[in-house]
Amino acid sequence: MLEITNLHASVGDKPILKGLTLSVPAGEIHAIMGPNGAGKSTLSNVLGGKPGYEVTEGSVTFRGEDLLALEPHERAAAGLFLGFQYPVEIPGVSNVQFLREALNAQRKARGQEPLSGGEFLKLAKDKAALLKMDMEMLKRQVNVGFSGGEKKRAEMVQMGILDPAFAVLDETDSGLDIDALRIVGAGINSIMRAPDKAVLLITHYQRLLDVVAPDKVSILAGGRIVETGGPELALRLEAEGYDAVMA
Repeated sequence: MLEITNLHASVGDKPILKGLTLSVPAGEIHAIMGPNGAGKSTLSNVLGGKPGYEVTEGSVTFRGEDLLALEPHERAAAGLFLGFQYPVEIPGVSNVQFLREALNAQRKARGQEPLSGGEFLKLAKDKAALLKMDMEMLKRQVNVGFSGGEKKRAEMVQMGILDPAFAVLDETDSGLDIDALRIVGAGINSIMRAPDKAVLLITHYQRLLDVVAPDKVSILAGGRIVETGGPELALRLEAEGYDAVMA
């Protein structure tokens, strides 16, 4: 579903990704781990199309299409979802308003009819219940006044409503307590674990992988994938640290 080949990317004049190659087929949850400064967030931002990140070499193919040739909204309409490490606040815009506009914009781009207000509210209630989030939270401004855990749960509700084919989740476990981690992990499993979907799950810690059991784990270091293995690779990293494993 996602094929990254020899990807080089810079921020300003600083090279960050230095020949990254990775394949994530449909039906797979693929975890990316690595030390600070390895390029994990840069990878997610490049895939999402964030301005300021320049691809200097390599290619990214998503569902047979050149992902790098698409604008961010076109990537979203094609089925890509980016979960932010630090979800932003949007004062003056309610979650319900934001999500209905986003979903119907994507449906229009795919040639589908927009959802009515009633249809959307039913969908939103179902997905909010999945993440144990009160609908009153979704009537509030996007992420304004939310705790770190509430922001991440709201983001998973967004993912459930938009129903992407591929999710790039950048440190979704950041800011979550034990209960919120279990809820968010269960939400990822429920929404994205399917034969026609895939996930690139960026994390520092084994604790999320205990809930969202990945099919594969890769280590990103120095701007490249240096090792790929099964879930046992994450356990080795947890026990021994990056230096020992990569040595």
